[in-house]
Amino acid sequence: MSRTKSILVALALITGLLMAPLAISPVSVAFAGDSDPLFINLTSDDGHRINMALTFGGKQHERGHKLTVFMNDKAVLAASKANSEKFSGQQAAIAGLLEAGATVIVCPMCMKHYGVNKEDLLEGLKLGAPDITGAALFEDNSRTLTW
Repeated sequence: MSRTKSILVALALITGLLMAPLAISPVSVAFAGDSDPLFINLTSDDGHRINMALTFGGKQHERGHKLTVFMNDKAVLAASKANSEKFSGQQAAIAGLLEAGATVIVCPMCMKHYGVNKEDLLEGLKLGAPDITGAALFEDNSRTLTW
């Protein structure tokens, strides 16, 4: 009887040791479907970072993912015609995304903070609001990235 107890205790300890890593750091894997929406949170006014975000988003949009780009914090500067000299390439990319059916939303609070006027926004951009931004961010199966 004591030998059986020893074996059971040993098996319980081995099982516990094998399961401990799963209890400490459970593995969670997310898979994107073929057409899951992509929400890009763009906060930078660095031209390269903006290009990375827009190019990545555009490639995913070409693959069938609905794309929303939310321009906030310093990224609102790239949404302004007043900054067309500095952001000419990025603004061309934004226009291309809009033509392809993507949505680009601009944060009005950030616009105010950085002195961007509504009249200066590129054609086709939407002013953010809780219902507009939230609808895109919380769309079923949406995935998000930040630049």
